[in-house]
Amino acid sequence: MDTRQPHGIRATAIVLSLFLALPIIGLFLPIFLGTGQPLSPTELGEVKESTLMYLWNYVLKDYVVTTFILVFGVGMGVFTLGVGNAWLVANYQFPGKKIFEWALILPLAVPTYVMAYLFVDFLQFSGPLQTMMRNSLGISLILPDPRSLGGAIWTFSLCLYPYVYLIARTSFLDRSAHLMEAAETLGYSSVQAFIRLVLPMTRPAIFTGIALALMEVLADFGAVSYFGLQTFATGIFKAWLSYGDRIAAVQLSLILLAFVLLVFYWERHNRSRQRYGSGSTNTQPAVPKHLKGSHAFYASSFCGMTLLLAFLLPMFVLLRLLISEGVSIDPRYFSWLQNSLGLSALTAVLAVMIAVFLAYAARLTESKILQKINRILSVGYALPGAVLGVGILSLLGFLDVAWFISTSVAVLIYAYLIRFLSSGLQSIETGLMQITPAMDGTAALLGAKPWEMIRRIHLPLLRRSVLTATLFIFVDVMKELPATLLLRPFNLDTLAVVTYQLAADERLSELALPAISIVLLGLLPVILLSWAISKGR
Repeated sequence: MDTRQPHGIRATAIVLSLFLALPIIGLFLPIFLGTGQPLSPTELGEVKESTLMYLWNYVLKDYVVTTFILVFGVGMGVFTLGVGNAWLVANYQFPGKKIFEWALILPLAVPTYVMAYLFVDFLQFSGPLQTMMRNSLGISLILPDPRSLGGAIWTFSLCLYPYVYLIARTSFLDRSAHLMEAAETLGYSSVQAFIRLVLPMTRPAIFTGIALALMEVLADFGAVSYFGLQTFATGIFKAWLSYGDRIAAVQLSLILLAFVLLVFYWERHNRSRQRYGSGSTNTQPAVPKHLKGSHAFYASSFCGMTLLLAFLLPMFVLLRLLISEGVSIDPRYFSWLQNSLGLSALTAVLAVMIAVFLAYAARLTESKILQKINRILSVGYALPGAVLGVGILSLLGFLDVAWFISTSVAVLIYAYLIRFLSSGLQSIETGLMQITPAMDGTAALLGAKPWEMIRRIHLPLLRRSVLTATLFIFVDVMKELPATLLLRPFNLDTLAVVTYQLAADERLSELALPAISIVLLGLLPVILLSWAISKGR
């Protein structure tokens, strides 16, 4: 097959990629151009110095310390919950295992900001737990304030541990059975074998899961705002919306972006090392050991408590809020739902179409440049919504077309495409890897033209990848909050925005319906993952 294609495909792909990278350029424009007019070197130095000194003297230290403690605490939490549950499910048989192995990923359906609201409502002084303790048990013990840094660490850990669980479980299942046998021959106990042999070999995979969770923490705004934490995300919103200081918002965005890219590089580096964990030629699957007595009870209890605290209890609190004042539907609910569904569906379709085009452009032209560009575009999922929003606002302000935001959803969809295109691109590229060059060569010998080959051969084979990418992007857009808050047009509210606004006003009973709608829609990809896990075991 002649793989040389018109230069127009390559040029179009490059222009499209540059268009998606414009917000990063927008982050640097206010620093060098101020409010839109070029500054002299002296004025530029004064602006930089005054803004940086203000940030350092009053807020930056708190942002750094709080962010570091939050990231470290969540890292430890997701490691404990993710690795602990993955190890038990992958290596042992105990009561409830068949349910736990797929149900433990259900917390992925609960957005972190929804979990934060439910966590505080359940544990606060007037919440159901302390009320039951006072009225039924006669205990007047006042629990620590859940709206704190510790509460945030606990909430993020429960929401995000499935990132570690999924990757660690796969890594544990893929390891060779002879490792544990060799450890037993050397006289190691199960705990010693795990620490000295299994954990070092699966460390790159585990660190990848932790890095994915930490990128979510750094990008979050809704939960940390509700907990009242001073992080970079809340600082960006405060600088832009409260103080009207574009340069301060941009500089905080650049610092946050540096943090995220550092974690992103760490994740990519560890992912590239995962192949070393399975270099053995012995692919005999491990035979799970049957636990009995107290050991089986402890294993079931650990997995059961994780599932209870991370999913079942939040769902109970959400349903309690829904029926606490009678099940009533706000007349505006269907408008919120329509906005969320419309934006999510349109973005998902556009993102998948662009992903298919970029993936095929790199495949058909065999261009190294396009392959590298596609790798760069995968950084999009690591780009926090607040940083993305500030970059777009800065770019529109420089072009003097910021008014466009208030009249069109195009800017918001543009932000969604940048943020979530990588999910579709990775899924499509993974599907394309299953289509061998021999298949293309056979089709070419039979007289099939490139576009005919794509329509009649490739797309049917890519159907599962396309559907998976569409579903995941749809749900990601549904849950996105920071970019939506910054870039939505006037009088356009989504379920995520309304849930955040109602929580900020402490109208928790009213947020139950939009919150549970987000969770139910978020269950769609989780069910897909659960089905894949059940089918693959």
